[in-house]
Amino acid sequence: MKKIITLFCLQFFLFSQAQEYTSSNIHSHNDYESKLPFYGAYSNETGVIEADVFLVNNELFVAHTSKEIASHNTLKSMYLEPLSSKLKTLGRKAYPSGKPLILMIDIKSDADSTLKTLIEQLKTFPDIVSNKNIKIVISGNRPAITLWTTFPDFIYFDGRLNENYTADQLARVEMVSEDLHEITVWNGKGVLTQPDSEKIQAIIKKVHDQNKKIRFWATQDNVNTYMTLMNLKVDFIGTDKVGEVTEFINNIKTTFYQNTEFHQAYVPKNSFKNKRPKNVILLIGDGMGLAQIYSGYTANKGQLSLFNIPTQGFSITKASDSYITDSAAGATAMATGHKTNNRFISVDEQGKPLQTIAEQLAKKNYKTAIISAGNITDATPAAFYAHQPERSLSEPIANDFLSNPSDILIGGGQKEFISRKDGKDLSKVLKEKGYSFSDKFASLDTIKNNRFVVLEDAAVVSIKNGRGDFLTKSLAKATGTFSKTKNPFFIMAEGAQIDYGGHQNNVEYVVREMLDFDKLVGQAMKFVDENPETLLIVTADHETGGLSLIDGSIEKGYVHGSFSTNDHTAIPVPVFTYGPGSDKFKGVYQNTAIYDKIMELISSK
Repeated sequence: MKKIITLFCLQFFLFSQAQEYTSSNIHSHNDYESKLPFYGAYSNETGVIEADVFLVNNELFVAHTSKEIASHNTLKSMYLEPLSSKLKTLGRKAYPSGKPLILMIDIKSDADSTLKTLIEQLKTFPDIVSNKNIKIVISGNRPAITLWTTFPDFIYFDGRLNENYTADQLARVEMVSEDLHEITVWNGKGVLTQPDSEKIQAIIKKVHDQNKKIRFWATQDNVNTYMTLMNLKVDFIGTDKVGEVTEFINNIKTTFYQNTEFHQAYVPKNSFKNKRPKNVILLIGDGMGLAQIYSGYTANKGQLSLFNIPTQGFSITKASDSYITDSAAGATAMATGHKTNNRFISVDEQGKPLQTIAEQLAKKNYKTAIISAGNITDATPAAFYAHQPERSLSEPIANDFLSNPSDILIGGGQKEFISRKDGKDLSKVLKEKGYSFSDKFASLDTIKNNRFVVLEDAAVVSIKNGRGDFLTKSLAKATGTFSKTKNPFFIMAEGAQIDYGGHQNNVEYVVREMLDFDKLVGQAMKFVDENPETLLIVTADHETGGLSLIDGSIEKGYVHGSFSTNDHTAIPVPVFTYGPGSDKFKGVYQNTAIYDKIMELISSK
């Protein structure tokens, strides 16, 4: 048990420690081999810039091996002169931000003669050697430890684990370095073994107890390694990919989330002898792929209503004109049963209107509702009531609702209806058609009419910014309204902002929106159990962000993710179904089949 706790604690360090890392913790390994020596690392304000140095004919050359020495690659021209120039520009600051800089000189030739020449050359750059924000650290072939205190006080040394120092010698040690391969055979994949982890932690503690920093060389250059080193609280992360590691560190706050609010997952209770549904509830988690779902499961400590739904399938989301769909084409496929081009709202590839499921079901005396935790004129909800060749035509999309038979519309987008550029006030027309209209979400509690539109932008901010129980209240109002009639009903409710979090590459945004959507799923499942003639379908229009989960803890509810894009991906999305007819949704199929299967079940009733 103690070992398990130790491993967990090591993983959980990332939550508290990773956000403390900056580019100052980056060691630009073999910097001279990068595409832009010195300047690439410098532009990222890297903590350590390393140059391997050879002494040849009283000149210091930068190269990995003696065979690679080139006459133009001198330490002076590649590092000392550019650094001196930067100091003059910045008024002696090492970096614009004021961060410190370590210039590590890894001596490859004879230690004593090379260091002697280096000191002579450095003395010609007083702005460097007298700068308190810059330290020159000698690594590689170093002179005898007993000589360290004889060198100028601007010279520091790279220590070793197996060396013992006097107090004066230790004062000249800037950091302690070690070959990781001497400690473990770990190759940067997976996790360290418990014995190796404990060994490394003991080494790090010993170095930190001496008030010194530690780095390991021969480490792998991948995300899992960076995370592991951060978990261990290693001070310098060696890399040949300075820009990538800087971005990784800078983005940690948006790719890591520790959940603090947990909800109880709903457990289904029915087996549904009736194979044909009367009512249909379609819940769309915009941008919700398996990674988004599992991030919610992890953050909610291994509970998710969605994962308790017994029937699953997969939807292929490709658009007519693109391997990767957008919300317009994706939602159109589900709303009409037809593939179309990206950006098209329920029109075919030639721009001709396609009849929506709401329009068709109205002919069968169905009541219909469209709900979104975003702008109601955005692509996904719009595809269920509008017909436009361009998703950004918000006012024409809103205008299309006037000729749509849907009974309930809830979301944001009030200005598209009542503060339009064309001066029209659609609320007046809707009232003439028998609708109640409100631009205050709170009015949902008092509306008695069974046909209404409620739109308030302030009600559809993110969960983090205070949206609250918008989705669950909206669904409850819609089902409560329709249950008072004998008519069957169709409801589409969208968790719009899982997608927003994906576009922003923000794990907290994704997770919190996913958990809110799951509460909606649980509520819908409960309604199905209480109204067993209802079929629940939960799916997505596409996945957003190319999210992968690179660390997490189900026990503590934290997630660390990585995004491959800030846009949509082509990955098929899951389809969860609960209620009569749910078996129809097993398997892998095109997104248009969701519409086909609904209509087949209803038509066969």
